[in-house]
Amino acid sequence: MNRAELPTEAQAFRDPESLGPLEAQTVARLLGAVGDLAFIIDDRGVIIDFAVSEPQLTAHSLELCVGHPFLDTVTIESRGKVIEMLGEAAMGAPARWRQVTHPTVIGDLPVRYLIMGLGGGRLVAIGRDLREAAALQQRLLQAQQSLERDYLRLRQAEARYRLLFDMATEPVLIIDAATRRIREANPAANRVLGAKAGALVDQPVSAIVDADDREAFIAYLGAAEAADDAGVVELRLRGGRGVAQLSARLFRQARTALLLVRIATGDEAREAGVTSPWIDVVERMPDAFVLTDRALNILTANAAFVELAQLPSLDRASGARLDQWVGRPGVDVDLIAGQLREHGAVRNVASVLRGNDGGQEEIEISGVAAPHGEGECYGFTIRSVGRRLRDLPPGENQLPRSVEQLTELVGRMSLKEIVRESTDLIERLCIEAALTYTSDNRGSAAEILGVSRQSLYSKLHRHGLGNLVDGDDQ
Repeated sequence: MNRAELPTEAQAFRDPESLGPLEAQTVARLLGAVGDLAFIIDDRGVIIDFAVSEPQLTAHSLELCVGHPFLDTVTIESRGKVIEMLGEAAMGAPARWRQVTHPTVIGDLPVRYLIMGLGGGRLVAIGRDLREAAALQQRLLQAQQSLERDYLRLRQAEARYRLLFDMATEPVLIIDAATRRIREANPAANRVLGAKAGALVDQPVSAIVDADDREAFIAYLGAAEAADDAGVVELRLRGGRGVAQLSARLFRQARTALLLVRIATGDEAREAGVTSPWIDVVERMPDAFVLTDRALNILTANAAFVELAQLPSLDRASGARLDQWVGRPGVDVDLIAGQLREHGAVRNVASVLRGNDGGQEEIEISGVAAPHGEGECYGFTIRSVGRRLRDLPPGENQLPRSVEQLTELVGRMSLKEIVRESTDLIERLCIEAALTYTSDNRGSAAEILGVSRQSLYSKLHRHGLGNLVDGDDQ
């Protein structure tokens, strides 16, 4: 058959007589095998028989439907569709699949039906169970939402990286480890090497040093690619721009090996040579680190804190009080400082960190007091735990917050916010109790709670207790 001859519409048998005479038993087996369940309906719309091919569907519950109108076995929202399907089947109109919902003792049962005439005023309703499709749809939506959240976080991280990379005063190059060509160079590197913006990109990295030092530089990059402790190498820059200390570190991005090369010249290089071990360790820490004086004014911080607080640069934080970002002003940080003055250290104190864009992260903060000149200074490590708490799989009947957790919010949140948390907790407890009492029958649960079914669905969705299948047409 040619592509042009392929049918574009559903087609019945050309010669129905080719089926031959069919016995009633054969027809019954065929109808029972077509769908997960089937109903035989008389001309008044009353169920006179049924068949079940899906073992998970309880035949006992369906037996109770025999002798009752098919319209009474579906939810109120689905009755309009049933009336339309019965009317179309009675008039001999082409049948079409429609989705309806049955309220059962095990909860709402979504079924996709096709109703057609059998002759003699009788109709057959062939149904397919959609519970597995609903669960798959829900998992798909959760996966899509997770991907969207990860993509948004990736875009935000990329924007912060780009801003920090461009504003850094230290010359930095990103090198492709395989081709030894420059992928990116920040403005500071362009100034040190006397190049225009974008001129260094895709150039051999060996071209940044004097011709006599190129072999030594390539050998150093090979050593940095093989080991993390390659140290610092002192080489002459191209064009008689003096001697500089270069350090390289291997990292991977999108399965590609890259080298981050830092350039330090003159007095800056000598200072970096003395303090580089401590600076590198603190700067590369995955957790945020902040050093403050006794009055909690920030002296310095690492890149992780700048990123966590969503600051354009460290200069925005220098000299400011720590409680501008950590905890509630005058509450959490002052309590921590009191513990430091009394005991010298604190560990894993739960608090919050507020970013410059208005966002808020759950954090754990640890601190230690150390002598500094004639006084003392405080060092804090800050770890974000918000994503870790969000990604924990919910346990069975797990509540959003316990009473103890709500009382622990005193001092961190306003009374209005704590009351809102308590209201959500009580509302969820009541909904879960109503669903348990009614064996997960949402219609009965809505009546017990004194709310409409639509309002209950909305609350179930808000508390993460509902599914995504409704009564819309398929």
